[in-house]
Amino acid sequence: MFGYRVPAPDEAMLISGGRRGLGGAPFRVVTGHGKFVLPIFRKTRFLTLSMCESEVTETCVTRQGIALHVRAVIAFKVGNDHESIINAGQRFLSDQDQMSVLTGRIFAGHLRAIIGSMTVEEIVTERQKLAAEVLDTSKTEMAKIGLIVDSLQIQSIDDGDTGYIDAMSAPHKAAIQRQAQIAQAQATQASVEAEQVAARNQAEYARQTAIVKAEYSAEVDRAQARAAQAGPLALAHAQQEVLDAQTELALRQAKLRQQQLVAEIVKPAEAEAERIRVLAAAEAQRMKIQAEAAASYDRVALDRMIIDQLPQIVKEAAGGLAGANVNVLNGADGLGEIAAGLVSQGLTILDSVRQNLSGQDSSDDRRSSESSGNGLLQLHSRKDDKSDDGPVNVE
Repeated sequence: MFGYRVPAPDEAMLISGGRRGLGGAPFRVVTGHGKFVLPIFRKTRFLTLSMCESEVTETCVTRQGIALHVRAVIAFKVGNDHESIINAGQRFLSDQDQMSVLTGRIFAGHLRAIIGSMTVEEIVTERQKLAAEVLDTSKTEMAKIGLIVDSLQIQSIDDGDTGYIDAMSAPHKAAIQRQAQIAQAQATQASVEAEQVAARNQAEYARQTAIVKAEYSAEVDRAQARAAQAGPLALAHAQQEVLDAQTELALRQAKLRQQQLVAEIVKPAEAEAERIRVLAAAEAQRMKIQAEAAASYDRVALDRMIIDQLPQIVKEAAGGLAGANVNVLNGADGLGEIAAGLVSQGLTILDSVRQNLSGQDSSDDRRSSESSGNGLLQLHSRKDDKSDDGPVNVE
């Protein structure tokens, strides 16, 4: 609409003409909204409220008399309140670039004054303290011209060719270099140790790999050897088992043959030998009786008759045992006892005949006859008792 003016968000609209502004100001201030302005009768101007920058490069002398070249940057703007806008508008509205120039000069003066009260060490090590003091001392002056400072940054401090700052930093540089060298040496040592550890690990891994390969190769060789020997070993075991079975069979056959030989040859031979011995003993006894009979003249005929019948008596006694089941428990000795019993039986019969005929016997013949007779009677008694029940055991 004709005559309606609106300021930008970062501007303040100053309307002159007509009635005065607040506090007796020569103009009215409008921010954030529009205003109807009568043409010809009113005049409008705009003051920036945006951020401005001023750079200060100044040579300052410290409390120690050392010249320092200081470079600083100030960020400032017109205040948002009406009083600050009025103060700045009255001073910078026609030439707003003068705000940066004037701000730089103000801060240069305060910077020289504050650096003059500090040492180089304080300035270098406490830059924030320096900036805070400069801001604090310049705040009042900046407020009078309607400006506020947002920040002050000390960008650089240089002593030129004096070398004071370098000399001041020399111990620190030496310590830092020493620490850097130590760190470098430690890093180098750690690197060498790491390389050595890596080399040892690699060698150990290679050794373990070689051991595993060797064990695997040996295991494969053993398996192949066992596989190659399995067939011959199985055949050898089978042959050994066959030989063992054949040996056992041969031993059994030999034992059986031995038992057959004992039954077929040894036992009959022993029986035959015992029979011959019995007959020989009977014959010897007969000859003895004949000799005794020959010594007795008055009984020659009777003794001869009895002697002639003695073999027949023994034969008859032996024949009487033919039908008996006699178990010989002690082999050839048992057969000898049976034969001796038969002979003793014949002698007992002979003694009985003699006693009946003559009634006289010598004490020696009686004891022999009683001993032999007891055996013969025991034999006859056992045979009579066991003839119907079973075999007779002669022990």
